[in-house]
Amino acid sequence: MKSIQSIGLRDFLLEVGEISRFTGRFFKELFRPRLEFREFLRQAFIIGYKSVPLTGITAFIMGLVLTIQSRPTLEEFGAASWLPSMVAVSLVREIGPVITALICAGKIGSSIGAELGSMKVTEQIDAMEVSGTNPFKYLVVTRVLATTFMVPVLIIMCDAIGIFGSYLGVNMKGVTSLHLFYSQVFDKLAYGDILPATVKSFFFGFAIGIIGCYKGYNSNKGTEGVGESANSAVVVSSLVVFILDLLAVQVADLMGLT
Repeated sequence: MKSIQSIGLRDFLLEVGEISRFTGRFFKELFRPRLEFREFLRQAFIIGYKSVPLTGITAFIMGLVLTIQSRPTLEEFGAASWLPSMVAVSLVREIGPVITALICAGKIGSSIGAELGSMKVTEQIDAMEVSGTNPFKYLVVTRVLATTFMVPVLIIMCDAIGIFGSYLGVNMKGVTSLHLFYSQVFDKLAYGDILPATVKSFFFGFAIGIIGCYKGYNSNKGTEGVGESANSAVVVSSLVVFILDLLAVQVADLMGLT
């Protein structure tokens, strides 16, 4: 049993070390000329625009369901008027960023892992190196930058859609004007609610991109390895999102932003 545990710990530490080295190589290549700007824009379109339907629908349902489920409890305490502000603060501070990041980890992380994994096992990456192209710069740097900048945009958009879903949920058992609803929302939203959520969303995007690229870029075992790369990219990036969220909450608490 001890030997199995030691092997598992060793594999874990090796994996952490390899991801750290891969991340260091990313920053090294990032500041080398030249940036593949057209590929970056293409990846931003694929990662951002094409993820809007899934993340948007999820955010809308999330805001609607959270409102419907919270109303009976608040009504028991005579606090139904707090419903818009409570849902908005919950979405902006925690639920929106984490759920959207998990959806992106599943959709974007698996896509990047499978795409780069298939390129690795079919030796397309090796062919790029032979032709004089820097595959790391072209494939990895552009995708990681795209996820780093597009995931926060998706999170902000999902927060807005979720709050609108909450507005519809509030009006299912009453009539509240749009102006009154958003007045209650923005009266309770503070600087300390928005800033930590925005900052940590960049880290979520970076983690999803770097792990997806690492898993795909180092894929092996032929076509079987492609599936393993996509699967492990989702699992590891989802776990890292939770860890980063925990760290962000602790840092925000220490800075007095909670």
